[in-house]
Amino acid sequence: MIRIAWCQKVGGKHRPDGGSLRILACSALLLALSAAGCGGDETAPEPRQQVPRPAASAKGPAPSVTISGDDSAARSLNWTAPAVALDSERLSAARRDAAKAVRERRWYADAQSAIPLYLAILKLAPDDTEARAGLARALDGLLKEGEAALAQTDQDEAALGRAHEIAAVARTVNPADPEVIVYLTQVDLADRLLQLNEQGERDLQASRLGEATDGALRKFRAVLALRPEQPRAMQGLAAVESGLIRRAEGAAERGELGAARYWLKQAARLRPDSGTNADAAARVEATRSRLVARWHDDGIAALDKPDGLALARSKLADVLRIAQPGDTAAADLRERIELAAHYGQFRPGQAFTDALRDGARGPQMVVVPHGGFRMGAKQEEEGASKAEWPSHYVRFDRGFAMSRSEVTVGEFRRFMQATGHNARATRRGHSIVYDERSGNFVRRSGVDWRSDYVGNPAADDLPVLHVSARDAEAYTDWLTHQSGHRYRLPSEAEFEYAMRAGNDGPWPWGEGRAPPGSGNLTGSLDRSPSGRTWSNAFLGYGDGHWGPAPVAAGRPNRYGLYELAGNVSEWTADCWHEGYRRAPADGRAWVNPGCRTRVIRGGSWASSPAQTRSAWRMSASGDITNARLGFRVVREL
Repeated sequence: MIRIAWCQKVGGKHRPDGGSLRILACSALLLALSAAGCGGDETAPEPRQQVPRPAASAKGPAPSVTISGDDSAARSLNWTAPAVALDSERLSAARRDAAKAVRERRWYADAQSAIPLYLAILKLAPDDTEARAGLARALDGLLKEGEAALAQTDQDEAALGRAHEIAAVARTVNPADPEVIVYLTQVDLADRLLQLNEQGERDLQASRLGEATDGALRKFRAVLALRPEQPRAMQGLAAVESGLIRRAEGAAERGELGAARYWLKQAARLRPDSGTNADAAARVEATRSRLVARWHDDGIAALDKPDGLALARSKLADVLRIAQPGDTAAADLRERIELAAHYGQFRPGQAFTDALRDGARGPQMVVVPHGGFRMGAKQEEEGASKAEWPSHYVRFDRGFAMSRSEVTVGEFRRFMQATGHNARATRRGHSIVYDERSGNFVRRSGVDWRSDYVGNPAADDLPVLHVSARDAEAYTDWLTHQSGHRYRLPSEAEFEYAMRAGNDGPWPWGEGRAPPGSGNLTGSLDRSPSGRTWSNAFLGYGDGHWGPAPVAAGRPNRYGLYELAGNVSEWTADCWHEGYRRAPADGRAWVNPGCRTRVIRGGSWASSPAQTRSAWRMSASGDITNARLGFRVVREL
């Protein structure tokens, strides 16, 4: 490489043809090179030997320049004039040949070129003014060709080789000429620009972009500091920008949106007005949206798989990490996970039926929301018994589905026809019915699940009566087998929780008298077919029924469930315990292996007001059957 130190040889000399401006330009180049880290001890070796002007010497043409460094570097910086055979008799012809070579712009290539001829003439006649002027013209023409070559170096690296060759010739001819020194500096600058561009391109290939440390960006910026808008460096700068954008897009694909924004910010500093960064930002945003949508869908799909909740939560964490505030996909997935954690694929209040293997549908179920409540009677509650204490907190971490009404005769009939189950009352040959003549409950033969409350054939829409706890459990086992989902009797806690539906008063409706439509209760306005009335009833209340009513005839409670407080009392899955000490706090059935005494919950069409309270409970043998007792089912979610 041509040494920058040559620029300093200009000294303070002044040429009347404007050379001083070239000297100032040279000084400015040195300052720019230094500022860009291109000069100083890092790149400039020892200064070369000062070589006098050939025209100023009486001893003939200047010798070759002495270069510090290895021989290959010296050869690239030196030029040896072709040998010219010349004597004094041929001087005139040599002058003519040299002048012709100048006109033909043949400067130095062979012995018939202008500069070798003039140098040979001056060696024989050092004071030959015509030869000295001709040599100056040849040198000026040579430098103009060199400058033209330098002008092409941004597009054509081969031009730099031509410029180097000219530099070697010019330095050999007159190294102290300010024009030569400026040209040598320009060649040195072209070398430095080439070196920086090549280093920057190698850094690019190695992904050393240099946005924060040394790398391609620093090299290309150094080039542009020395030569603004230099095409190769501008291309390199665009390549750095593209590299940063690729990093941003790669980070976005990995879901690293923070890193993607960082790389985009770095890229935006390079060419703020290019529009490229805005397009990249739009692509990153599209990637973010695509990832959010994909992870949202993956999370939902995971919820359908066994133990998929953990995977769904992992996908939600991914979505939340990159989603914009208020993103609807994130909110939807969070809600679905929350629902799945408590309800599987259902929603609170949702009504549904399961398909059965025989082509029928199971009972209509309603999803009861998860939550907690205080189970049992308050200490001061009127009509409460010790069996309803102590009041205790129960929480359901997962919702459950409960049949919206009692199981009907028609639903139970499908089970009996499909299984041939031998029901308790059928096997025993009798059950307890209501006797209208005496107003009492009596045993009557031939009564079973097909009978109504007085022993007559029952309509399909009436709640099934005269079934034992074991009959009810046989039905739930059949539903489980038919549907592929777990059906069972409700636990005592589930029943009371569903019956209260968020109300902590003594009655399912809260405090005070039963409002109209509260269910099939014992009301003072009710009348039997023969005109009988209740001696212990809700004053001023009537529902138009004496005996069980068709299911879902009244109004549902807040959870969408019918007749938990009336119509018929119902079996639960719990064994009887005298009170709630050590009762489960999670709502599961409290069962002792082999127990024969079960818990009955909920008032019936013939129950006293005290037996209609939310906390009321009663013990009964699991084998009993009568006209006031039925059941409903729960399906696990």
